[in-house]
Amino acid sequence: MIALGGVIGAGLFVGTGAGIALAGPAVLISFTLAGILALLVMRMLGEMAAEHPSGGAFSVHAEKAIGPWAGFTVGWVYWSAVGVVLAVEATGAAKIASGWVPSVPQWAWVLLFMAALTAVNLADVRNFGEFEFWFAGLKVAAIVLFLALGVAAVAGVLPGVTSPGLTNLGDFLPNGWGGVVAGFMVTVFAFGGLEVITIAAADAENPAHAIKKALRTALTRLLVFYLGSLAVVVTLLPWNDSEVGASPYVAVLNRIGVPAAGQIMNVVIFVALLSAINATLYGAARMLSSLAERGEAPKALLTKRNGVPRNAVLASTAFGFFSVLLNYLWPDTVFLVLLNAVGSALLIVWAFVAVSQIRLRRVTPEPKVPMWGHPYLSWVALVAIAGVVVLMLLDDEARGQILSTGVLVAAFAAAGLIRSRS
Repeated sequence: MIALGGVIGAGLFVGTGAGIALAGPAVLISFTLAGILALLVMRMLGEMAAEHPSGGAFSVHAEKAIGPWAGFTVGWVYWSAVGVVLAVEATGAAKIASGWVPSVPQWAWVLLFMAALTAVNLADVRNFGEFEFWFAGLKVAAIVLFLALGVAAVAGVLPGVTSPGLTNLGDFLPNGWGGVVAGFMVTVFAFGGLEVITIAAADAENPAHAIKKALRTALTRLLVFYLGSLAVVVTLLPWNDSEVGASPYVAVLNRIGVPAAGQIMNVVIFVALLSAINATLYGAARMLSSLAERGEAPKALLTKRNGVPRNAVLASTAFGFFSVLLNYLWPDTVFLVLLNAVGSALLIVWAFVAVSQIRLRRVTPEPKVPMWGHPYLSWVALVAIAGVVVLMLLDDEARGQILSTGVLVAAFAAAGLIRSRS
């Protein structure tokens, strides 16, 4: 269920609007390319995790494949980035909750969500799984219902709704192939969070079996949830409709006459954000605990109870709780500032995953969950990741984000190299 729900996040419900604005109906191509890259990364992660299951996942793999400095670097980059992402997700959920109950300030909601989900992650590892199971179930139900209504509207069998047929797909490439590339650069980040699957697998009774099961249905989920719902959006509505750019799923629900469409989607996005906080905190704590086990973080973080690295959980919530103050001081701007600070860390993690898988395959010629088309598709993925980085450097709006992430990576790499040589 973590694998199933993990592909349905706030990035799908909100971020797709930016992709549609850039590529038009051809956003389907952008998402297909981004999805293929995400699947390749997931498969490489799966191959390594099945052979070397660990809460440190790709950090442990990078250490084995490249060297201690690499494991140190990617582990701390990931932990730092998801610590900030935790604050971003809590802020996003708080903005929605403040709209429902304006009398409660935004900072108070952030405090409530952080406290509640910290308690969930501290209690027992099963609590994380149980909460994530229900969060995933609600998200899956929402997207399935959306698809059912959307397909019925496109087919012209929904009462009171006239189907536009394929009219809105007529201008399929309104901004040319440049728009498709720009859409790809934006939509690839909607797949962030897939790495939690391999981190969580380390807590499963049979990690290799759990990973195989998750990867088997990955392609189906991608086609049904992402491409299916996007196809409904661009078929039912003109791509350049301002409402589509702002919130494509709300626009579709309004088009087919669903009452209170905006509030319904707010509930779904709210659930997606709570799910993301839960999973992000879980992944951050396991990564920090793994770093401590390898002597790359303070030993005090190793304290465990009921299989839960309690001190690592508490340390991982630090920036999330600090964001309570940030939300008190700058409630209107904190979300975007935080998001831009670490938005590109995902690409760094994926690059380390690709390099690690290519190198580790040399010592594991017959893995339990082999990467497709190795080594060719592994290299294709690595080149694609490098391509996204180059595109971001050439883009005026994205350049600051990738450079700030580069500074973070350089600082940790330098610390890792100094540590490994001392």
